Amino acid sequence: MQHLKSPPSELVGIHSSELTLDLCAWPIVAGFPSPAADHTQKRIDLNAHLIHNKEATFLFRVKGDSMSGIGIYPGDMLVVDRSLDAKHNDIVIAVLNNEFTVKRLYRRGGVVKLIPENNLYPPMVIKNGEELTIWGVVTYNLHKLH
Repeated sequence: MQHLKSPPSELVGIHSSELTLDLCAWPIVAGFPSPAADHTQKRIDLNAHLIHNKEATFLFRVKGDSMSGIGIYPGDMLVVDRSLDAKHNDIVIAVLNNEFTVKRLYRRGGVVKLIPENNLYPPMVIKNGEELTIWGVVTYNLHKLH
């Protein structure tokens, strides 16, 4: 088993208390508001909505701008599920040579790369002898707007 350095301080644990919010039953249009906006239909628990496997789910706070091209910005919180099998094109938390990073996974024809979503950064082609572990799959990005 590969020894990894401790998860970064940006890792945040998941707490078990329920958090419910009102869920509106109609889609939101980026135009004129609905006159029924004051009438919600049901309440949802954000933990149940965002977390499918509590024991394997973690939050990471993003540092850096290598994923800004797909709307993942510094300070965002990523919901990461370690129980999912990473597939080609998934956004993943990877450990490359003992360093944590978030990137898009490229896995085709025996070639494995970690692809940033910012043209300022080159793809990371995994070479023989490098240690790569896919730590988990990003399932949600919690991005603060205000």
